[in-house]
Amino acid sequence: MASSPGTTATQSPAVVAGSTTEIAGTRSTRRVAAVRELSRTTPGILMLLAVGLALASVLVGAVTAAGMAHRSHALDTLAHRSGPLAVAAQDIYRSLSDADATANSGFLAGGQETAGVRARYTSDINQAGTALALATSAQASASAADPNSPVAVLTSNLPVYTGLVETARADNLQGLPVGAAYQREASNLMRTQLLPAAESLYRTQVAQRTSDQDSAGGFPWLEILFGVVLVAVLAVAQWFVWRRSRRRVNLGLALATVAAVISLLWLLLSSLVVVASVHSSRSDGSTQTDVLTQARIAALKARADETLTLVAHGAGGAYEKDYQAMESDDDGLLGRAGSLATDPTVGQDVRAARDALSAWNIAHIAVRNADDSGDYATAVQLTIGTAPNGAADAFDRVDKSTAQAISTTNDAIERYASDGGNALIGAVWAVIVLALLSAVGAVAGIWQRLKEYR
Repeated sequence: MASSPGTTATQSPAVVAGSTTEIAGTRSTRRVAAVRELSRTTPGILMLLAVGLALASVLVGAVTAAGMAHRSHALDTLAHRSGPLAVAAQDIYRSLSDADATANSGFLAGGQETAGVRARYTSDINQAGTALALATSAQASASAADPNSPVAVLTSNLPVYTGLVETARADNLQGLPVGAAYQREASNLMRTQLLPAAESLYRTQVAQRTSDQDSAGGFPWLEILFGVVLVAVLAVAQWFVWRRSRRRVNLGLALATVAAVISLLWLLLSSLVVVASVHSSRSDGSTQTDVLTQARIAALKARADETLTLVAHGAGGAYEKDYQAMESDDDGLLGRAGSLATDPTVGQDVRAARDALSAWNIAHIAVRNADDSGDYATAVQLTIGTAPNGAADAFDRVDKSTAQAISTTNDAIERYASDGGNALIGAVWAVIVLALLSAVGAVAGIWQRLKEYR
């Protein structure tokens, strides 16, 4: 039906929407065309260049700062967490193993157990408990909830072990033969549950320490590449501005380039210091520590085997075989530790440990000769007596010398980790500031040229 005169025809919504879309599309097309047209002009190119340089400066600064922060965190963890926790795990193993050997020695003494032996056993248990508390506090919640985790096994079985030792001691003081069975059961628990858990905990902490060293000691190739590219882009930008403006120096771009170069050099030099520090923490610290710890563990196992052979009263052939294997392993590990030693003090301690190990082996032969000939009392005295170069004295000297060497190498790990961390002090914030300075300088320098086109 046709519209009557004077009446305005109403457009449908579809027609209105189509018209609106057409207008919006036309505007968008015009804007794109305007941007393209602007990009063909010198002012347009300069504006795009300013935006690109600012974004590149910020991006490179962010990547560099993030890499430095990651390495700084890894070094801090190495110095104050994974390194000390590895030492705590060593202490747990040493204390438990020495406690077992000392308990066996006290059992062999019977009613003549000395106060010194008793105090040493108590001290070992207390030290193991303290180190275990430190390891427990550092465990993740998931690991702490796992009943099969090393910390859980140690926490649940240590009271059982001490209870068995006390029962064996009480029976032994009364002359009851059943005490020997309790002592063997206690040692069996130590060897099959506690010590394997302590060794597993130590290996876990060593793996974490190695991971932190790897994280801190990797060379930042990507950050270096980004920094070099940024400096090159800034140089090209200065050349381009010079060609267009015929002015040799652009202060803003020069400032941006200097900031980028300083950031790159700071990254390069600090990274070289960190890489060297981490390398030294391995060669002078962790590599030697691992070998020395294995040597100390072998000596502790050998001492436990030596005493258990006598506790078993003629049924300790298996313990004696284990002693021979451990003594051989210990000698080989100490020899390797001596070849790795980079600190004269460590080398001296290792030589003292090897000399003491030789004296111990001689004393052990005398123990076995006495026991095999039926002179049990003499064998016991040679094993737990305090005579110079006796089995107990020689073992103590092996353990003491090895412990001193481990302490020195552990100190080296912490020292070099701290040295590497010191090289990164303030580096993260400095890189951020330099990146912002580079971005501002680039924009300011190009803006100075843009004002000439008004």
